[in-house]
Amino acid sequence: MTRTGLSSVVMGIVLLVGGASGFAADSKKAAEIDRDGRAKLKTLVASEAGAKAVSKKAVAVLVFPSITKAGLMIGGQYGDGVLIKGGKTVGYYNTTGASYGMQAGAQTYGYAMFFMNEAALRQLDATEGFEVGAGPSVVVADEGFGKTTSSINYDKDIYAFIFSQKGLMAGLGLQGNKITRIKP
Repeated sequence: MTRTGLSSVVMGIVLLVGGASGFAADSKKAAEIDRDGRAKLKTLVASEAGAKAVSKKAVAVLVFPSITKAGLMIGGQYGDGVLIKGGKTVGYYNTTGASYGMQAGAQTYGYAMFFMNEAALRQLDATEGFEVGAGPSVVVADEGFGKTTSSINYDKDIYAFIFSQKGLMAGLGLQGNKITRIKP
């Protein structure tokens, strides 16, 4: 497959997944997204020492309580989330993504992004969709992160935690994610 062909396939998936996630957001009430996001955040902070430590310093947190990801060579993912700042809901977002490569499976998981400064938070709405991997520096925390938080100076813009993984997805390939503000 040529580079142009591959780009066309990936862009087609992004558009398809983006359209599907927009439909999902329209059919979900804001109250459901808010309730689910807050419940998952509470559980994450209570069970993960790293998330608890980071939550105390964060200016805001974007929580996607459930993201669905599936693929067989070509894949996609989507989910709706809530942005919480100072204990108040300040916006709703969806995440969409596409991937291409050696992959197979399906899974659901949650994702929380702790914004450590106002500049990183402004980036979320500064462009037409926040692309993970571009812009602010993002640290994806693992289980060992909680054991080392006492020595962390929180010098990164965003700390991200993945939680509640169910299903099996394996693969190797190209992937891109986009986070966009929605009005459910």
